Amino acid sequence: MRPHRLEELTQSDFAALLAEDPVILLPLGSQEGQGPHCPMGDFRLSAKIADLVAQRTGALAAPVLPFGHADFFRDYPGGLQLRPETFTAVLTDMLNGLVEHGLTRLLILNGHTTNAPLISQVTRQIRRQSGVALASVDLWPSVPAPLMRRLFGEAPVRGHGAEPVTSVMMHLLPGEVRALPDSPRARPGRLLDLPLRGVSGADFEGLRVNLPVTAAEIAPDGRLGGDASRASAGAGAAITADLVARLAALVTHLQSAQTAEAAPTPPEETPR
Repeated sequence: MRPHRLEELTQSDFAALLAEDPVILLPLGSQEGQGPHCPMGDFRLSAKIADLVAQRTGALAAPVLPFGHADFFRDYPGGLQLRPETFTAVLTDMLNGLVEHGLTRLLILNGHTTNAPLISQVTRQIRRQSGVALASVDLWPSVPAPLMRRLFGEAPVRGHGAEPVTSVMMHLLPGEVRALPDSPRARPGRLLDLPLRGVSGADFEGLRVNLPVTAAEIAPDGRLGGDASRASAGAGAAITADLVARLAALVTHLQSAQTAEAAPTPPEETPR
């Protein structure tokens, strides 16, 4: 079997594959605080999931982009956040480096949900310029609610520094998750003497007031919601298996899908 990681191929190996237009997975993640119990490098989860999908389907996994954008995490020590313009520039260059060689079956596996609006900007621009429609999947919101209920019951476990990332880390990075924390207490925080609803702002008499909130104003320990106290490697295995199976099905679909259209022609200048 050929290597499934792009960095393990030689230039000649990869050149020989261009005519096949293989599906290439581009994993994204972040380096940021994940609570007092989890390692900060959640980008490793995206990379491992891309590996598993590539092994199952014959797709290729590109190197992971380990840094993401989320300005509200800057107060957490150890995090490395890219500015919006930096993230969009780097992602554009990475994707164009593949598209310019005629590759059209690219699938972004986004393990840092706050990247999503910027990914949309980049893929829309690439489609306008090249006619290639690039797909992306936000990994953690894609974990289905029925599976979460089966694993955790009705408990509200989803959240940053909680599920599903904690359990998936316990499964894919065994031994790296520290002692699980107790169930978090509600700590809404205040800004402009308003109770915060999260990092996006506050509510006031029915108005949604947007504010430049930092995550540390709500949760200095990195737990912005949910409950990691019930995490387990077994739950992480089930979540990973579900994600990999559905992503593999998507890759199989993309292997035969029409992914490109004729590049738009620039409008002709009107004679003066």
